[in-house]
Amino acid sequence: MTQTDQNSRTDADKAAIAGLTQRMVAAWSRHDADAFADLFLEDGTMILPGVFRTGRDDIRAFMAAAFEDHYKGSNVTGQPLDLRFLTSDVAVLLTEGGVLAPGDTEVSDDRAIRATWLAVRRDGEWRLAGYQNSPRH
Repeated sequence: MTQTDQNSRTDADKAAIAGLTQRMVAAWSRHDADAFADLFLEDGTMILPGVFRTGRDDIRAFMAAAFEDHYKGSNVTGQPLDLRFLTSDVAVLLTEGGVLAPGDTEVSDDRAIRATWLAVRRDGEWRLAGYQNSPRH
């Protein structure tokens, strides 16, 4: 593989991993638990403060209930802080953002988070093996 091929693949991989964040924001804005859960591997893990969910079905069920209750009318936002490839098929993305309560245009300090996304390429597609967030402060 030439250096140009290697750079092109890396650029495509970076775009695909960044696309996970965009897909999460879009799924959240539609309150679409199916699209949200589809970001994860079948055995993926999601950890939020006070929440531990393993497996796409468990994540889907949690998010469906949360979109009807705790996250009803909310949106989510975030921006990348760092992206590192551990192997050609495993990457860690760090982001900062948070949940926007209905009517908010900026993330309040009490809803601001930093997150770690463990992205894995399987069958040519990047998905989340793990996602964890915690309060920014």
